[in-house]
Amino acid sequence: MKLSFRHALGLGVTSVVILCAVAFAQEKKDAGADRGIVRTADLKWSPIIKGCDLASVAGDMNADGAPFVIRLRCAAGTKIPAHWHPTDENVTVLKGLFQVGMGEKFDAASLQTMNVGDLGSIPKEMRHFALSKTATVVQVHGMGPFKVNWVNPADVVPPDAPKK
Repeated sequence: MKLSFRHALGLGVTSVVILCAVAFAQEKKDAGADRGIVRTADLKWSPIIKGCDLASVAGDMNADGAPFVIRLRCAAGTKIPAHWHPTDENVTVLKGLFQVGMGEKFDAASLQTMNVGDLGSIPKEMRHFALSKTATVVQVHGMGPFKVNWVNPADVVPPDAPKK
């Protein structure tokens, strides 16, 4: 049986398309094997300071050089004292009005408002502080390790402190 050039070319192209489709399907399956949808209702929140809770969304914020995503949920009026991180911090507002300022101590006059959808990038070791103007949820992503270093630890109100 003799194949014409057109038939041979058609058979070759069809074979390549099928092989690519199979490889792509396998790649997609493998890539999504450890992924899924993270539902807000499934997050495990832990108090970190009075008025703010933290939940891990993805990755490990403590792992050196590993990507992570966390969320911070704060009650209206919560002040986050001046602090810094050893790695860059990227903050996206998911809910509410969040205000951020730069400096060694909390200064309400220098706060800048971030609205829902706004992204703020804060370079490593930059001293900064924040105010949750309304009930807020912010998402923080970056590369670990993500640590909070308080400029003045005496300014931090522990989660179990009584209301004033």
